[in-house]
Amino acid sequence: MKSALKIIIAREYLERVKRKSFIITTLLAPLFMIALSLAPAAIMLLETPESKTVAVIDDTGMIAQRLSDSDEINFITVGESLDSARANEDIDAIITIGAKAVDRPDGAITVYFRGAPALNTDLYISDQLSRAIEDIRLESYNIDNIHQILESVKVDLSYPTIRIDKEEDANVSSALNYFTALMMDMMLYMFIIIYGTMVMNSIIEEKNNRVLELIVSSVKPSSLMLGKITGIGLVAITQILIWAVLIIASSAWLIPFIGSMPAADADTELVSAISQLSDVGYMTSLFVYMLLFFIGGYLFYSAIYAAIGSAVDNAQDASQLSTVATMPVIIGIIASMMVIKNPGSTVSFWISIIPFTSPMAMMSRLPFGVPFWEIALSLALLYSGFMALIWLCAKIYRVGIFMYGKKPSLVEIIRWARYK
Repeated sequence: MKSALKIIIAREYLERVKRKSFIITTLLAPLFMIALSLAPAAIMLLETPESKTVAVIDDTGMIAQRLSDSDEINFITVGESLDSARANEDIDAIITIGAKAVDRPDGAITVYFRGAPALNTDLYISDQLSRAIEDIRLESYNIDNIHQILESVKVDLSYPTIRIDKEEDANVSSALNYFTALMMDMMLYMFIIIYGTMVMNSIIEEKNNRVLELIVSSVKPSSLMLGKITGIGLVAITQILIWAVLIIASSAWLIPFIGSMPAADADTELVSAISQLSDVGYMTSLFVYMLLFFIGGYLFYSAIYAAIGSAVDNAQDASQLSTVATMPVIIGIIASMMVIKNPGSTVSFWISIIPFTSPMAMMSRLPFGVPFWEIALSLALLYSGFMALIWLCAKIYRVGIFMYGKKPSLVEIIRWARYK
């Protein structure tokens, strides 16, 4: 039986690892993620700004002259009526400013757009109007050089942040911690959903082809289920390990090179981020924990996906029942957004301990620093939850793989789990 289990694991693993799609996605996915993060900046650089003419009807006689043009917006002061300005097709937007706009701007200013306004345009107009009114109000105090005084007292503060709970002082970047937590959280969510669904679809396919009927004649249903889960899980682990090697190698050689460039010393936050990213031990520990929580989370949820796959005959029926497995994962990713904002709170602790949400929630907390005993407790409960769930789902699986032609209800599936 042991050799049969090994054969099932090897078949599920090699069948997927040898595919060109696996090799391509494994090598290109990191590049795609980098390109995706850089795409907005590239689009902004390549985008040619479209000039818009904004007419200003100013009853105060003070605001319009203070509005500054940009590459996209050209303000013009007009003395004509609103109706006349609206009839002019060369005007893209109109600002009407009431006589009391300086004292009470709310309700005294209206902006008319020809067509739906672009967000950047709307924000720029709002910013210019606010600045103009603020300048007029400041000048009403009759203080000489008030603008220079305000500029001189402004502080652009940048400071290093150092953790005092470490044996050696180390710079930390809160922005990098937030980004790292978000990225690893999303990766874990993606892997659990993709590979859990892969287990379900594989079982449905073999069930439709009646292959399972032949296999279970020589292998126990529980061993078959465990073999499929393990084999497909090893594919995901292989992919994560390849990505980890690539990223840790970059951490060891590429990031220090970037940090040695003169421009890297200009910003304290950037220095802290480079210091963290070039710490090979820190990056390695993150991937080790990610691997541990992925294995636990994958095993936990793939058992549910396997039970669902055994209970149905087609993907359409499976998509309806898979909500049972998908919803807790989605709740976990939503809860993680709250955890990232306050990783040290009591609520964040409990969310990262409960097995249904702990993989995503704990990964959200790890970049910010978590006591080892909390990590150990979370992993212990997650793997214990898997052992209990795999026993329950195996009972559903052994009944479901022999059921054809009828989509079972959730009540029936629960009844299968109660069979001895």
